[in-house]
Amino acid sequence: MEREILSTTRKALLINLDEKFYGTIAEIGGGQEVARNFFQAGGASGTIAKSISAYDMAYSDALYCKGKKERYVSKDRLQKMLAIEYHELISVLKEVRNPKTCFFVFANTVVTINYKKNNDARGWLGVKFQLEPDTEPNEVVIHTSLLEKDNLLQQYTLGILGVNLIHACLYHNDNPTVFLNALMDNLSSDRLEITMIHTNGPHLDYIDNRLLSVQLVKNGMAQACMFDRYGNVFEPSDLVYKKNVLAFRGSFRPITYVGFDMLKTSYGLFKKDEDYDKNNTIALCEITLNNLLDDGEFHERDFLERVDILNGMGQNVMISNFKEYYKLVSYLSQFNTKNLRIVIGMHTFINVIDEKFYSHLKGGIIEAFGRLFVNNMKMYVYPSIDEETNELITLQNIPIPNQIKYLFLHLLENKKILDIKNVKKEFITTYPHIVLNKIKNKESGWEKMVPKYIEEAIKSKKLFGYNND
Repeated sequence: MEREILSTTRKALLINLDEKFYGTIAEIGGGQEVARNFFQAGGASGTIAKSISAYDMAYSDALYCKGKKERYVSKDRLQKMLAIEYHELISVLKEVRNPKTCFFVFANTVVTINYKKNNDARGWLGVKFQLEPDTEPNEVVIHTSLLEKDNLLQQYTLGILGVNLIHACLYHNDNPTVFLNALMDNLSSDRLEITMIHTNGPHLDYIDNRLLSVQLVKNGMAQACMFDRYGNVFEPSDLVYKKNVLAFRGSFRPITYVGFDMLKTSYGLFKKDEDYDKNNTIALCEITLNNLLDDGEFHERDFLERVDILNGMGQNVMISNFKEYYKLVSYLSQFNTKNLRIVIGMHTFINVIDEKFYSHLKGGIIEAFGRLFVNNMKMYVYPSIDEETNELITLQNIPIPNQIKYLFLHLLENKKILDIKNVKKEFITTYPHIVLNKIKNKESGWEKMVPKYIEEAIKSKKLFGYNND
């Protein structure tokens, strides 16, 4: 059945008239747009115990920070707002309200676009809420980037998103797919992007936050999502902002010795770079959405299997909707990355320098390379092997079409493209699709093509269709 999309006013009024829920709305930065929607809908006295806007930084610090300096627009500040306001709400009202009351707190800390229109408009929103009286609260936190170029429009958008979030928490908590879609009711992807979501609590423990995050990408609500090496969901800027980033794209289904060698040797090459900083460098295994969709369908188990294996190897993971590499570079560059390195195999690199893939751009391959090879970006190319001669194919001996010969030489001479050396020649042909076919067909020999940890994980957890029966 199709879900009825309610207007923002109807959502606010529905909550106002629901005697079950009662709470606080606390907003920092982008006005009091969420509270305003509830007041304008009518009947707000049935829902709002208190609304507050600690607009002055000193007040915000005094209320939520207790003297410790920290960023105002941050997940930490939001969660302190939720915790402090919820504690106050319960302390003041628990004994005097109807015992059937479920308490909630909505909070946001947002920076909207400034007068010069030269800042990033973004922020954190969250809800801490009960679904049954006198129980431990649940919590949902999201991060959004506001894309409109007008302050008033951004405030209006923020107000709609806040109401959508509260309404979804209270009425769509049992269906993650509906929950996510409901966040964009009466909104569109050209107005905002939801770049991170995290849930927890007694009624939300069934949700895997990694699946929620990848659904954001699949639904077009975010361009990418990221998990750290422990599988924790991160807002992308918190993971890569002003860092050296080494990004390696692959299907990782599963990761084989060649993938493992690409990671190891590319990181070794980066360590020799004069710009390398051990304490400020992060490696990302990136999986594009195209590599997650099988015949147009997204298979949750398959996705989690890949992420679990990469996390087990100590790798951070990024899921994106970028087909072209220059879009990946553009996305990562927005976080002021200090130095960016893209790891790529020779077969893929040959496609990258093929003009036919850039016919949709007015400037063709010149425009694409201008976007791809930005000042702080270098591409590390892992060799392939000539099956007839058993010789390595590197940047020094690949055939280059005449029409791009000097463009290629320019990149080579300026060290924008570099060969990955000291590779394990015997690993190069251990391609993931060969391993996967052997596993599915119950053929032996695949075990020698993957690291021991991967073999054990596949067998013990019966990953990628493995069955020894």
